Amino acid sequence: MQAKKFRGTGVAIVTPFKNDSSIDFAALGRAVNHVISGGVNYIVALGTTGESVTLSKDEKKAVLAYVVESVDNRVPIVAGFGGNNTQEVINCIRHANLTGVDGILTVAPYYNKPNQRGLIQHFKEVATCSPLSVILYNVPGRTACNILPETCLELAHECDNIVAIKEASADITSVMKIVKGKPDNFSVISGDDIMTMPFIAAGASGVISVMANAFPGPCSELVNHSLKNNFKAAREIQFKYMDIMELLFADGNPAGVKAMMNILNICQNNLRLPLVPVTRQLYTRIQKAIEEVSKG
Repeated sequence: MQAKKFRGTGVAIVTPFKNDSSIDFAALGRAVNHVISGGVNYIVALGTTGESVTLSKDEKKAVLAYVVESVDNRVPIVAGFGGNNTQEVINCIRHANLTGVDGILTVAPYYNKPNQRGLIQHFKEVATCSPLSVILYNVPGRTACNILPETCLELAHECDNIVAIKEASADITSVMKIVKGKPDNFSVISGDDIMTMPFIAAGASGVISVMANAFPGPCSELVNHSLKNNFKAAREIQFKYMDIMELLFADGNPAGVKAMMNILNICQNNLRLPLVPVTRQLYTRIQKAIEEVSKG
């Protein structure tokens, strides 16, 4: 199993909705073409940014199939399969049509707060049943459950098809511990746009980005410069887009990025409850920030 497919800029693609809350497949196709033309290296469907927890099983199958069709082998695809019921996650993977999919992103179980032994057993079971490469996803701010570096390294060394971790803890010490102890075929991927450059400097291999939905070109450039140790150029991009990165999450994700994509005429500004669009005040701030970065 190779982690090289997931090097560089991945994008956690949104799921656009129409005004009646049904999936807007035409807008999803526009989003796919937008990010690929902007230079992203791979696409992650059915993630947090894709509002996967509000999609039915049939909708998830339809979204994944449409992404595979729209991508048309231009870049690798990762599909999100996570949950807090290990057997249900396994069942979903076994019954999924994974044709055209290159890897699985699976989040730490949320709400029931397993300890590290439980996490190890959970991820080993998922890896055993997965026919594809597995990317762990650590986002303790959402799950109330932190995959410790020692746990990650045990899984990386013992499970051949666990090839990476998406690290969204914003903890650079944890990233360095994983990079120091990982096997050669294992990658650390930033899960936060604003931490991408420092994480790559510490040895990470890229990002799974939210911002790349709206600004795939600058995100890809920032990552490519960082991977080449050209941090002067990377810093220029980072500082230029700092306000955008912060506004993305000012009223929750993906509310911020959907507002940006609406302003850029890629999709409508619709989310599914319990998520709601950004406030009118924040929307105006986002408009002004986009105008600023568009000036040059």
